[in-house]
Amino acid sequence: MATFLYRLGRFAFRRRHLVTLLWVALLAVAGAGAATAPAATSSSFSMPGTEAQKAFDLLEERFPGGSADGATARVVFKAPDGQKMTDPANKARVDKAVADLRAGSDQIANVTDPYAAQAVSRDGATAYIHVSYKVNGMELTDATRDALTGTGEEARDGGLTVEIGGDALQAMPETGTGEIIGVVVAGIVLVITFGSLVAAGLPLLTAIIGVGIGVSSITALANVLDLGSTTGTLATMIGLAVGIDYALFIVSRYRAELAEGREPEDAAGRAVGTAGSAVVFAGLTVVIALVGLAVVNIPMLTKMGVAAAGTVAIAVLIALTFIPALLGYAGKRILGRKARKALAEGGNAAGAVAEAADAAKPNAGTRWARFVLRRPVTVLLVGVVGLGALAVPAASLEMGLPDDGAQPTSTTQRRAYDLLSDGFGPGFNGPLMVVVDGDKAAAAKAADTIKGLDGVAAVTPPTPNKAGDTAMITVVPKDRPSSTATEDLVHDIREKTGDDILVTGQTAMNIDFSQKMNDALLPYLALVVGLAFLLLMVVFRSVLVPLKAALGFLLSVVAALGAVVAVFQWGWLGSVFGVEQTGPIMSMMPIFMVGVVFGLAMDYEVFLVTRMREAYVHGERPGEAVVTGFRHGARVVTAAAVIMIAVFAGFIGASEQMVKMIGFGLAAAVLFDAFVVRMAIVPAVLALLGHKAWWLPRWLDRVLPNVDVEGEGLRKRLGDEGGRPGEPERELVRA
Repeated sequence: MATFLYRLGRFAFRRRHLVTLLWVALLAVAGAGAATAPAATSSSFSMPGTEAQKAFDLLEERFPGGSADGATARVVFKAPDGQKMTDPANKARVDKAVADLRAGSDQIANVTDPYAAQAVSRDGATAYIHVSYKVNGMELTDATRDALTGTGEEARDGGLTVEIGGDALQAMPETGTGEIIGVVVAGIVLVITFGSLVAAGLPLLTAIIGVGIGVSSITALANVLDLGSTTGTLATMIGLAVGIDYALFIVSRYRAELAEGREPEDAAGRAVGTAGSAVVFAGLTVVIALVGLAVVNIPMLTKMGVAAAGTVAIAVLIALTFIPALLGYAGKRILGRKARKALAEGGNAAGAVAEAADAAKPNAGTRWARFVLRRPVTVLLVGVVGLGALAVPAASLEMGLPDDGAQPTSTTQRRAYDLLSDGFGPGFNGPLMVVVDGDKAAAAKAADTIKGLDGVAAVTPPTPNKAGDTAMITVVPKDRPSSTATEDLVHDIREKTGDDILVTGQTAMNIDFSQKMNDALLPYLALVVGLAFLLLMVVFRSVLVPLKAALGFLLSVVAALGAVVAVFQWGWLGSVFGVEQTGPIMSMMPIFMVGVVFGLAMDYEVFLVTRMREAYVHGERPGEAVVTGFRHGARVVTAAAVIMIAVFAGFIGASEQMVKMIGFGLAAAVLFDAFVVRMAIVPAVLALLGHKAWWLPRWLDRVLPNVDVEGEGLRKRLGDEGGRPGEPERELVRA
């Protein structure tokens, strides 16, 4: 592989005009496709095999034209102190709002009169209009949304409080300036790391172009592939992080090759042949983790994973081709002024001078590695115990999906949620829809059974279909939609009413979604970790190094999950991170963190440990190899981790609770994995294992393919170990 990538890097360097033109053309085509593609008209959410989905499908079949998947909204009115919604003046204002809604759009299926539907609270202070639409929230036109948000203006002028909730108002999550701040921080870190604006600008430029191509492609295909709004956000988040990191490692290795006196073209080829091999395998682990989300069997999650994996693949291709092409334009200007001057004065002796300087004045990575080698047991215990303490809150993990109660208090959805909770009880924000596959008698029996269950606030009379073979019953729980009491009620209804009684609705869908995620976690973990373990065995030619990598990852991801629980479920430091409402952790969070963080964690493992493996293969003792790996890789890995943390942390400022939680969780996981696991636990374990760390059974060594990630075969062919450098290079290029 190293030899092939070496040729690819030199080709891209020589044909830089062609390669650059191709990438710019690809960006233009993707951008044009995104600009001209129709807006996504659907963001359907289905969960094959669950009871909630079966009930939903039954409603579609037995209640044709009922718009079971249509958007809904609730317009909530609250009377001023001392007044009631039944007062003639207030009633007239609500009647006017009902009439305006019915005439406001042809996408409306039904608008209920709160006075006829008994949607007025017992104290008379609160009332709500329920609005159902013929299409889902993503298909609503701007005119329909404007008609909804403009409802009740006269009522507001008359002193009534009017707020609107429901999925009809769903919109793209607003992430504000968070991503921009993340990119700015990344730029500052790159300038500090490289000491050159040119070197700092290349990773940023290529990452932005890669994300632009990926997200534009997602936007262009969103309507055809039914991609949700969160898909592009996830692709941006991961694409920026890995795009900057992959480019960073290639540029860093190129600078190191120049410092050893290589010509720019040869340096570019060697950088792609060595660091590029690590990029390929690191990218493969991320792709495996993301595509592996398909085992959960939730189409929305599968599409998110595949789309994000596509963006990662683009980042890898850009690092292998576009970066060396841009290096062709930059040449030796990729180095700072002092380094260029020293290189010009020292010629081919620059490498020896640099090594002598390193020996005389060890850098921070060298000093840290030597410290760990002197006290491996202490460092290992501190790292493991520290992450273990952070992981303790994860034992109290409660999972669910956020509802409007998790929205910021500044939103009308959250205020409508609170008004309904105060006026009718928290369960009114998440009613259950019970579908009875039977006649009138079966429906009546089911309604009576449900009334006797704990946790039920109200049960509506059954509503049969025209054929009389199916009925709908609305059940209002006593507790809020995301509570464990409501989840228990759903299970009780299913257990005590028979197989012909199905429970659905948004609340039941969320509960089934959480259960499906729980059931898929262990198989997914086994698949992803198993495949990546095999991949890392091929890379490192070792059994214990991949095992240590996997165990370290599990420790960091559980610690990160504990931090998520502490902040978003317990409320610790919640105000710092903009958490206005604590509650259960998003049910996809554990499996999502396992998938994404595993791939990202392996980046640092591959980049750092391949340098150690490279030194060990060249004859250094295990301890010396660890020091060499840190001397060459610690600074770059630290910069990469800080950049990735900054990019992920930028999404904590998002308005969407799900995006905020993902950004925080990924930033925490990278922090723990990069600085505790990879920088402390890994060298400590390698120091304790010694030569055993690189042990591989002979039979397994014969079976596993030799991909030459550390570039040993490439060096031999290039004449680095004897012979005249230069002649083998030309022969290899001609081959």
